[in-house]
Amino acid sequence: MILIADGGSTKADWIALDNDKNEVFRVRTLGLNPAVISEKELTNRIVNMFQLINIKEEVTDIYFYGAGCGSPKPIDILSNVLKNIFTNSKVNVAEDMLAAVYAASGKNPAIVCILGTGSNSCYFDGTQLHTNSVSLGYSVMDEASGNYFGKLLLREYFYSKMPKRIAQKFEEIYNLDVDEIKLNLYRQPNPNMYLATFAKFMFEFKEDKYIEKIIKRGFNEFFKYRILPFGKTDQTPIYFIGSIAFYFRGILEKVAQKNNLKIYGIIQRPIDNLLEFHKNNIS
Repeated sequence: MILIADGGSTKADWIALDNDKNEVFRVRTLGLNPAVISEKELTNRIVNMFQLINIKEEVTDIYFYGAGCGSPKPIDILSNVLKNIFTNSKVNVAEDMLAAVYAASGKNPAIVCILGTGSNSCYFDGTQLHTNSVSLGYSVMDEASGNYFGKLLLREYFYSKMPKRIAQKFEEIYNLDVDEIKLNLYRQPNPNMYLATFAKFMFEFKEDKYIEKIIKRGFNEFFKYRILPFGKTDQTPIYFIGSIAFYFRGILEKVAQKNNLKIYGIIQRPIDNLLEFHKNNIS
């Protein structure tokens, strides 16, 4: 049995294949980002999914691509968690950017970007990934991500910059008690995921000019810091992965056009594309 997983901070999609690469089942667990989630909680989130535990002895190979898996320490943490659960398996853990590349461009050169709970980008030359900066996560970087927009909306609300009509809707949907917000930001686990919950507000009001302005602001920053430094032209395909890019495609394409670049594709969930890549390229 083979397991392929695409893991973000909020959720992780798993597909189980038999030895002939036929799909057996697929499930979704809570996010498995080892950079922000404890080893104990990572374990709990996997073992609580009975479909995975039911086959733990049968799994021979795991290909896990995850947020927070871009440096050795978190890779080791998650690898050990998986090895301790799936004791008969060979475990391969890689960063989510690699999954994004496989899902979007396969083996072809392209700029590939992720806009989910967090954000990132790379240039893939057909063989290797190239980044223009390390990612320092939600508190410093993650432009145009879910947690970036959540943070921005909270700032706008509490600085009284949000239009009244929008602020009233914001109050109806969210618990904006100051102590509750501080508790979740500074005392509870996964503050990045908590911030990203506020970004969902934008989906409902995406036609509003104020929300459109905020989205455009985030996308402009993402291009400035995460795409333009690669120095590529419109001859280089650009792909985006994630719900932020998927639901705000129109604004994203306008920002790309303003920078004389072209978006070739936007994929909301890469797991199906990732599955096809594995079927065709991994023996």
